[in-house]
Amino acid sequence: MQDHSVNVWLVNTGWSGGAHGVGKRIALKYSRAIIDAIHSGELDKAEYAPYGVFNLQIPTAVSGVPAKVLDPAQAWEGPADDFVATRSKLANLFQANFKEYADRATPEIIAAGPQL
Repeated sequence: MQDHSVNVWLVNTGWSGGAHGVGKRIALKYSRAIIDAIHSGELDKAEYAPYGVFNLQIPTAVSGVPAKVLDPAQAWEGPADDFVATRSKLANLFQANFKEYADRATPEIIAAGPQL
């Protein structure tokens, strides 16, 4: 990827807004709009906001997609404390799973993972 200067996009096309029974799948029209924005170059020019724990950048706007859909904290249906607890649980699961591979990862890869 570095040799060829390839952009990589992580697109959540799955669950958003809360735990099972509260959240829902992201609408296909929003997933398609995000993919269209990647293909058109719109996301190359977009503004981004940091998404701390997971060390990611989230676009602040994508044509045809409500801002609420782009930011997991805004999409969460329920108390903010529940969101923080769920986000921390997910980050801990990522960290625990990654331990199996950590001895083969570069320091840059390790540093790019979730930070609690």
